[in-house]
Amino acid sequence: MKDGFLKVAAATPRIRVADCSYNASRVEAMAAEAAEHGAALLVFPELCLTGYTCGDLFLQDSLLQGAEQALARVIDASARHAVLLVVGLPFRLDGALYNVAAVVCRGKLLGLVPKHSIPNYGEFYEARHFTSGRGIAPMPVHICGQDTWFGDGLLFRCNDLPAFVLGCEICEDLWVADPPSARLAAAGATVIANPSASDETIGKAAYRRELVRSHSARLLCGYVYADAGMGESTQDLIFSGHDLIAENGGILAESKRFSTGILYSELDLSRLLHERRRMNTFASQPGTYTEVQFDLPLRDTVLTRPFAQTPFVPSDKADLENRCEEILHMQATGLATRMQHTRCKTAVIGLSGGLDSTLALIVTVHAFDLLGLDRSGIHAVTMPCFGTTTRTKSNAMRLAEGYGATLHTVDIKDAVSQHFKDIGHTWENHNVTFENAQARMRTLVLMDLANEMGGLVIGTGDLSELALGWATYNGDHMSMYGVNASIPKTLVRYLTAYEAAHAPEELRSILVDVLNTPVSPELLPPKDGEISQKTEELVGPYELHDFFLYYMVRFGYAPRKIFRVARLAFAGVYDDETIKKWLVTFIRRFFNQQFKRSCLPDGPKVGSVTLSPRGDWRMPSDAVSELWLSEAESL
Repeated sequence: MKDGFLKVAAATPRIRVADCSYNASRVEAMAAEAAEHGAALLVFPELCLTGYTCGDLFLQDSLLQGAEQALARVIDASARHAVLLVVGLPFRLDGALYNVAAVVCRGKLLGLVPKHSIPNYGEFYEARHFTSGRGIAPMPVHICGQDTWFGDGLLFRCNDLPAFVLGCEICEDLWVADPPSARLAAAGATVIANPSASDETIGKAAYRRELVRSHSARLLCGYVYADAGMGESTQDLIFSGHDLIAENGGILAESKRFSTGILYSELDLSRLLHERRRMNTFASQPGTYTEVQFDLPLRDTVLTRPFAQTPFVPSDKADLENRCEEILHMQATGLATRMQHTRCKTAVIGLSGGLDSTLALIVTVHAFDLLGLDRSGIHAVTMPCFGTTTRTKSNAMRLAEGYGATLHTVDIKDAVSQHFKDIGHTWENHNVTFENAQARMRTLVLMDLANEMGGLVIGTGDLSELALGWATYNGDHMSMYGVNASIPKTLVRYLTAYEAAHAPEELRSILVDVLNTPVSPELLPPKDGEISQKTEELVGPYELHDFFLYYMVRFGYAPRKIFRVARLAFAGVYDDETIKKWLVTFIRRFFNQQFKRSCLPDGPKVGSVTLSPRGDWRMPSDAVSELWLSEAESL
């Protein structure tokens, strides 16, 4: 439960229809198992203490008394475990019978939540037995020797982790146009439990999965769906035990259908609350809700949910293919629109033979193709200087030729050397002036060529470089349209690889060699003809920086939490000291280099993380990093 993580579980026990004592024993055993695994919340299926398929037996006093006795057993057994339980059973009150979710914690019955939507169509005939609980104001009731709450609008808040607020809805409640969970989430519920008995028919599992996934996204919540399974009557229906755990549009865990057992995962409650704060359209709407408080001790949560090493890149190959195609089209559309608006038919690109400028060329080619313009209007400019290697210069020239762009070679050595004389800088001093003078000279050449040709200078810098400030101010930092502005370095690589996979053989071989070339600004003289200045040796691995960027900017993770999940994601790749070293570097550079991001050229947003000062990231250039750095350095 520390760092906002909450281990939750959905259980499908093997039950016996109408055998309440046996069913209670299964709930007890599974509660003990979940406690052993560190779960703080365990959700059971709808009417699991009796079985969902009891039919007219629900009208028998013997069954209802057995259900109450079974609940009493579960309550007593719960005193042995620090787990919040949600258990389904029938509950009679004032001549009516309700299908309820009992919320139990550490020997206390916290409340009984009635089902709203009572289906009476197709194979369902619940209205024959049950009354809807919609609109019933929370009222005190007495059951199992305890005073508790019954009614619509109950919320259950953990005193030890206030971010954990539970709301309950039951099965059909999720499938209707106005689910109770929408109002519960607006009132503060961060986790929705759904005890369900959803029978299985062809194609229903996919629909159910999408319903749970999309609902968790709409409500910015965690959703724990526990489905009835083995033991329910198969007289007319089949129940598969299709359990699901979702969070904000992602399925964290899914059970194998037609099985029993417990499904585990961890919800990130602080991430959910960050999203709600960020999205001001998710306005809190407190209403007539009764909040019931409970205690659970804070403890470390062993994380089993996956954290991808490259969160900007889809792990599924098919998804990655589609994503790359979509991103390239978005980038090209942005540039094409800008060219139409400015009535330009010429683009100027500084082509170094490195990854970023290669992607910028690819995007520009796509934009020209969209506009029906001749690719000769793309002017690729290679500007060799003191650090340029034969490999990168050759690749730049071959790329320009392969794509049909017009190639220009402007050797800037003499111009930079004259500039050194003008400002009194010696060639032997390879300091930041030595490097930045080359970068600014290249930008001067590009800007003046664009003026000469009536075109636009296409920016090549990517999101990772912007985050780290790894760009020369008013050098490669500046352009007339930055097509890669929201593409992190890890994704730049995949986009280029995607282009290579779909390119003719001759182009493919060049693109593959670009992918295999070390990332470098090539501003220092080569050693034995090879690149001497390797970016990732200087500022750290981009896969780590992109990971830090994603969780800090997108979800507001503190350094301690970033470090925790990075250790999991990169276990066996980087040791703790390496992760900490580059995390400190990332934080320091991210704060110190904001001034460069405060005056970025235009560029299209294509993902959920961008650092444009006109859009997603507005940060003062003189913000102090001490809070973040002190936490990172103390790890």
